[in-house]
Amino acid sequence: MSNELQDVTDTSLPIFKVERVQLQFSISSPFVAAQVANNVLVLALSTGRMLRIDLDNPGDIDDIDLPKKSAEVGLIRRMFLDPSASHLIITTTLGENFYLHTQSRQPKALARLKGVSIESIAWNPSLPTASTREILVGASDGNLYEVYIEPTNEFYRSQDKYLKAVYKCREGPLTGLWVDVIPGRSDVRRILVATPTKLLHFVGSIGRHGTEGSGSIYTKLFETEAPTLHDAPQGLRPAPSGMVVSPDSSEASPGEGVDAERTYAWLSSQGVFYGKLHTHMSASNLGSNVFNDSKLFSRSQIPASESASGRKKPAQEPIADVALSQWHLLCFIEGRIVAVQRLDSRIVYDQVVLEPGESALCLLADQKKNTFWLFTTHEIYEIVVTDEDRHVWEIMLKGRQYDLASRYARTTAQKDTVAAASGDHLISKGLYLDAAGVYGKSSRSFEQVALTFIDHGEQDALRKYLSTKLGTYKRSSIMQRMMIASWLIEIFMAKLNSLDDTITTKAQLTEKANTADIKDELTSVRKEFRDFVVKYKTDLDRNTIYEIISSHGREQELLSYATAIDDYNYVLAYWVQRERWHESLNVLRQQTDPAIFYKYSSVLMAHVPTELVDILMRHPDLNPRNLIPALLNYSKDNPIALAQNQAVRYLDFCINQVHSTDAAIHNTLISIYASNPDPSESALLTYLSTQSLHSTPAYDADFAFRLCIQHSRVQSAVHIYSSMGEYASAVALALKHDQIELAAHVADRPSSSSDPAMRKKLWLAVARKVISQQGVGSIKTAIDFLKRCDLLRIEDLIPFFPDFVVIDDFKDEICAALESYSRSIAALDAEMDASATTAESVRNDIKALDRRYAIVEPGERCRVCELPLLSRQFFVFPSCQHGFHSDCLGRKVLEGSGLTVRGRIRELQASIGRGGRREKEARELDALVAQAW
Repeated sequence: MSNELQDVTDTSLPIFKVERVQLQFSISSPFVAAQVANNVLVLALSTGRMLRIDLDNPGDIDDIDLPKKSAEVGLIRRMFLDPSASHLIITTTLGENFYLHTQSRQPKALARLKGVSIESIAWNPSLPTASTREILVGASDGNLYEVYIEPTNEFYRSQDKYLKAVYKCREGPLTGLWVDVIPGRSDVRRILVATPTKLLHFVGSIGRHGTEGSGSIYTKLFETEAPTLHDAPQGLRPAPSGMVVSPDSSEASPGEGVDAERTYAWLSSQGVFYGKLHTHMSASNLGSNVFNDSKLFSRSQIPASESASGRKKPAQEPIADVALSQWHLLCFIEGRIVAVQRLDSRIVYDQVVLEPGESALCLLADQKKNTFWLFTTHEIYEIVVTDEDRHVWEIMLKGRQYDLASRYARTTAQKDTVAAASGDHLISKGLYLDAAGVYGKSSRSFEQVALTFIDHGEQDALRKYLSTKLGTYKRSSIMQRMMIASWLIEIFMAKLNSLDDTITTKAQLTEKANTADIKDELTSVRKEFRDFVVKYKTDLDRNTIYEIISSHGREQELLSYATAIDDYNYVLAYWVQRERWHESLNVLRQQTDPAIFYKYSSVLMAHVPTELVDILMRHPDLNPRNLIPALLNYSKDNPIALAQNQAVRYLDFCINQVHSTDAAIHNTLISIYASNPDPSESALLTYLSTQSLHSTPAYDADFAFRLCIQHSRVQSAVHIYSSMGEYASAVALALKHDQIELAAHVADRPSSSSDPAMRKKLWLAVARKVISQQGVGSIKTAIDFLKRCDLLRIEDLIPFFPDFVVIDDFKDEICAALESYSRSIAALDAEMDASATTAESVRNDIKALDRRYAIVEPGERCRVCELPLLSRQFFVFPSCQHGFHSDCLGRKVLEGSGLTVRGRIRELQASIGRGGRREKEARELDALVAQAW
């Protein structure tokens, strides 16, 4: 296993590398203290001067001095910078303490903390904020204070709003403090207090009084809660002490992984005691669990330092300082940086950094940026960390924490190694289903894994393994995917049959047998099968799967598969064969392929016509021509009233809503109308009347006429003849079937003004029929009927009367006719007298024309050109005495004449100009001009 792990681990770059930082400026004084947070570096010099450097912009340096000289307040001893780099507290060797805000360059004295030698600070978990809010300050005398610092520019106002001693530790200086909030309980705090020999763990509720900053919130906790203790005996000689907490997790969302909880490390004379700061346990035993799950990395586990001659030093110095990364302890000891993997306490890095005799100020970690720094009095070193979790998966794998190992495995080879090992472990414990999911993601031999499950009879595990394995194959692996998918179908069918058999067997053995669990499993497996065929339908061969499922007699699964692959022909055929019309319609409602509608329309029209037509009407894109056979068969087999005929309903929809002009559709509707047993022709006549409004009817008139004759639809046949203009044929047909009123209606169709001869001819045909039917005794009744036509005269009807008819039957009509003729003759005489009078008047007017004349004065001018009238040929109008030159009058006439007259005038003018028959042409020209004028 170790060789395999070594093969799949990436060791291209070292995890840790110590690099000296080259400052862009020279510093003459040595460093006495340093702090790093949020990419802000603060250096304190022995002169009392401080440098605040933004590491994102190293050229941006704030040069800061204490408000008093070092001789008055002492040298800077320590500095404390909050994780957001907003608040800095400086303490000096003479017990003076100062506060500096990130937006200020003038440290302010903390009057209430005067004389307090600060060793540690626990910042408020709510940072960053404008003020520090409530923080805990640990002093060298063992006192623990609660302080609230609020920046102010007012000279006489103190920076620290209040100072409250909340706890006293008799074991010595408070070398480390930490405060955090228990998730989900905003009023509960966990506090760690470190001394050189004891580590105290407090958990409790805080108490607020009034507004923020008005009083202590930690007093209640320390008064009511007893700490959980961990002791470390004092060594033979003093040893450095301190406590650090791991930086912010690089995970996107805290709480999801193993490293969502922070790690603490307490440095004592024994070594480094470290562990997880659990947050998901009850407050009563939280401290005990934290300490019980922690472990000690002792000084003896670090190899002894070597002297300049290469020999190991007999006296070993204790660990001088410690810092925490996400996965390692960083220890500074005798000028060396030693990195320890905290999961297995293995030393992964040991590098000498300082020269003999050179001492370090501190080893620090930037909690926000996960950077690590070592400071001496003259140098700064950065400990560069690269992929420090690269070996975490190996450690988790060795510890059989397979889920975590898989999470931290990066490469495909690493993930495969973890999956194979996890699968083997699960198989050894008999957890075949869990092993199947893991094996499916590994490269373990397919045959080996499959045979393992088959040999143990674990069909469910085999099904899960094949499903998982199928998801790992690429789309290009067509054969592998198809074979595994087909095998899975076989396994699904066997499982479903087994469950059905179990339910049946239990029910037969015991009437009261509880089969609910098995039925639930059956439902679950069926759902899994449906989801599978939907997801992998492209990997399944249709014919093969149909054969597999059919061989097991699983009809419901057949339908599920057919539905998944959109084989609705199969589904519809299945339901239709079983005459399950409701299910058939449900499937049809989901279809958009016209071919399916055409294929199943006949059988569905015969059994569920109303519902089918409802569906068809929702698909106006269908071609109704392909549905004609189904509609005709339905109408033939269902001689019902037209109002309930669903074929008529659908055809009406196509014609009136879709506006179909297909002659086949219209002919089909006429056929159904004509063949219906109902003797009424109202529906057919309504349709024909509507069509006659169009310029060209959509139906075939010859076909429609033959149908009407075939089914004795006389009125409709007459209407068709009439619409074709065949009035004589229409009247003849109506009279043939003794439909005299219908014939009279058709005879009135031709207009008296446009074609009176045709109308009279038609009415004469009607008259012959009427007179012949009325008989000798009813001639008067026939004549009264024929009065409806104003073109018929008694003399037109006399030839139709029988030879032996009494004139008394129509004496009145003859007298009326003679009187009418007398009136007509008198009117003609009057017209002739008027014509003679008019002719005489015309002759008198002609004679008077010979004596008409006009006098033209010598100075008379043309009314158009204003030139003398007598200068050339002219016209004079005696009635108005106006005179015009002939050419001027000709131009005026041309302007107002039509194209024909204008052209003729120009021709005559041209001919006269050429010397043609001038006298005749001149008279014609004069006549045209005079007429036009």
